[in-house]
Amino acid sequence: MNLVVFGHGYSAARFVALNRARFSAVSVTTRSAERASALQGGGLSARRFGPDGTDPGLADDVAAAGAILVSVPPDAQGDPVLRSFGEAIAAARGLRWIGYLSTVGVYGDHAGAWVDETTPCRPVSERSVRRVEAEEGWLALGREAGIPVHVLRLGGIYGPGQNALVNLRDGTARRIVKAGQVFSRIHVDDIAGATAASLDLALARPDQAGVCNVVDDEPAPPQDVVEYAARLMGLPVPPDLPFETATLSPMARSFYGENKRVANRRLHEVLGYALLYPTYREALRALWEAGEGR
Repeated sequence: MNLVVFGHGYSAARFVALNRARFSAVSVTTRSAERASALQGGGLSARRFGPDGTDPGLADDVAAAGAILVSVPPDAQGDPVLRSFGEAIAAARGLRWIGYLSTVGVYGDHAGAWVDETTPCRPVSERSVRRVEAEEGWLALGREAGIPVHVLRLGGIYGPGQNALVNLRDGTARRIVKAGQVFSRIHVDDIAGATAASLDLALARPDQAGVCNVVDDEPAPPQDVVEYAARLMGLPVPPDLPFETATLSPMARSFYGENKRVANRRLHEVLGYALLYPTYREALRALWEAGEGR
């Protein structure tokens, strides 16, 4: 089975790294010719795809694909993959699975209440509005073409090189406190594992398409994560910084405008996936033991 990955970012690259052996050929896309050249080799075919141009060979890769993973965010005009390759993807005769990496941001704000895949989307930010539209586009393509499409809604992503331990080491960690605020998060290796489980389910049960939240078992206040990381490292816990007086970028501040607890029952019961890191504690401990933050 051939795999095509649109957008070789942090999460998609981890899926490829951990699952490369199960595919006959893997083609990944990146926006720049320089990045594509750097990625070539090791069994990967790297193609340029973006506003500055698309490699002609990507169309052939899509036509031969048995699996497609999409990790490219929508832009102001919609989903760029659907726009450029929607018809070709729908026509790919051997295609047995499409995975679309989305975000739990599509749920919007629920004042800390629990949400699941049956909860209506009411996105707040423009980027989340675009995500809902992209999800709908991919699910519609799947229905019309008879291809299983799995929309994986990811929580806050962290893992090697991107975690509270590294932030503490670099002096950038802050314990921003907003009363009642929680976030749902997910380790990148669990994203890779859940994506693989999604593919397995599509191959075994092509009728089981739809949406799945990919988050760990414990939504938690962000300041608790930083405190736990500091204690692992034997460092002083950074002081509380009230949200109201914190200096934040507009994007960072927008995250705090959405407060919800995201349920993952479908991840466990439908995908049949057992989390490697059920909470941030197991994950940070493993990252620390692996040398993160040293």
